[in-house]
Amino acid sequence: MEATAELKNIALTETHQTLGAKMVPFAGYLMPVSYEGINAEHETVRKGVGVFDVSHMGEFILKGPDALDLIQRVTSNDAAKLIDGKVQYSCLPNDAGGIVDDLLVYRIDEKTYMLVVNASNIDKDWDWIRKFNTANVEMHNISDQTSLLAVQGPKAIDALQPLTEMNLRGMGYYSFAKGKFAGVENVLVSATGYTGAGGFEVYVENANAKKVWDAIFESGKAFGIKPIGLGARDTLRLEMGFCLYGNDIDDTTSPIEAGLGWITKFTKEFTNSAEFKMQKEKGVALKLVGFEMIDRGIPRHGYEITNAAGEKIGHVTSGTQSPSLQKAIGMGYVRTEFAKEGTEIFIPIRDKQLKAKVSKLPFWKG
Repeated sequence: MEATAELKNIALTETHQTLGAKMVPFAGYLMPVSYEGINAEHETVRKGVGVFDVSHMGEFILKGPDALDLIQRVTSNDAAKLIDGKVQYSCLPNDAGGIVDDLLVYRIDEKTYMLVVNASNIDKDWDWIRKFNTANVEMHNISDQTSLLAVQGPKAIDALQPLTEMNLRGMGYYSFAKGKFAGVENVLVSATGYTGAGGFEVYVENANAKKVWDAIFESGKAFGIKPIGLGARDTLRLEMGFCLYGNDIDDTTSPIEAGLGWITKFTKEFTNSAEFKMQKEKGVALKLVGFEMIDRGIPRHGYEITNAAGEKIGHVTSGTQSPSLQKAIGMGYVRTEFAKEGTEIFIPIRDKQLKAKVSKLPFWKG
């Protein structure tokens, strides 16, 4: 456990404590993990609307005529395809065939981009990108000044649209707008999220975070809006088969192994692109798969995956009891010959070989 004295607080720490949140150390921050319980919070997001405070995430602004060129050299996806008001999922590959981080790239205008990175990787990502900044692109780390509220669920649109003249109802997935929101200027609202339940993410300066939080809850009252912790965020993202950095992807896993070939574009050169291209053409020895437990038992990060003979064929990267599906699910890397949908695999739990089968992602189809 991280020592509390060394933890950073987010702008709304006191708000969460007043609401009775269970606060835990996470990625160097004191964060709300749950309020009324993970299963109830999970269901609120799937069926209604809930608000996650994910202000621990990192935000970098890159500005200048060479900003796009820098992004193109360090990320795997093709950011040249972006137009103003669009977002792209991507990753920062490293020199060793792994991933520095996964991230979102926002095109604000032709010369201005925002990168949203994982909390635990803020310093690492900043140093990595700066290393490639040979053209003096202006770089601003605004992480400590920025709060991020993820308003997720099918009723998110009903809760948020009354708070702004920005056309949220007409906003396509992975699009965004900047404008006045809840009486606050210069708020960025994007149709993104990590739950598969639909909704928006709201970026606001720390000084205005409480005002925006209160306005969202007032507007969402009629729709049963509730605060949601990071525990439910994890079960929701796992039901969708979304990768979590540090679990399913890391410095040693390639985007090709992780099933992220769709964000790895060889229309340009980027860090280590030749090796990843070769992997895509020749195939990889390991693949990240989803699986459902057939026998009773919950797979956990780090557990072995074996074949029927008990030989190790891989390892679990994420696992949980799915609140929506009422069954245990997981993700993990297996040898490619075991990666086909329907393949029987086994998870040794407490000296028992528990049966599972490889499943198509996402687990939750809505």
